[in-house]
Amino acid sequence: MRVDHGLSGTTRARPGLREALAACRAGDVLVVTKLDRLARSLRDATDIADELTEKGVALNLGGAVYDPTDPVGRLLFNVLGMVAEFEADLIRARTREGMAIAKAAGKLRGRKPKLTASQEKHLVQLHRTGAHTTSEIAELFGVARSTVYRAIQRAEQA
Repeated sequence: MRVDHGLSGTTRARPGLREALAACRAGDVLVVTKLDRLARSLRDATDIADELTEKGVALNLGGAVYDPTDPVGRLLFNVLGMVAEFEADLIRARTREGMAIAKAAGKLRGRKPKLTASQEKHLVQLHRTGAHTTSEIAELFGVARSTVYRAIQRAEQA
């Protein structure tokens, strides 16, 4: 079983999906609980289904095997694909709307900074002395090196 944690189904570039499709051989059955777990656009769902059909792999969607030669099967597949794409579009629209409202109300501020202003100032001073590497500074402050680099970049821009 392959799982893509933390990745959206809106993109086809998912390691778990790629591995699952690569592992499929002729005569296998790829089982997917719902079509929207496989793809969020009708085009991607159709492309994946066509790729599986070419390999001789059956696609089981929520307990029903998709048959690309059956007109009713193709109709249901396309309807499910359109519904999945519609749901993804609704989620995107609602997210954008919510973010616009939060921004207008002054409540969209982003993530809380890892370091206080005084810690960041101290970090930059340590870097400027050249006595410590960025890795050592990151370890001293308990942050990632990317946080150190961003703090240094902000200080240089100021």
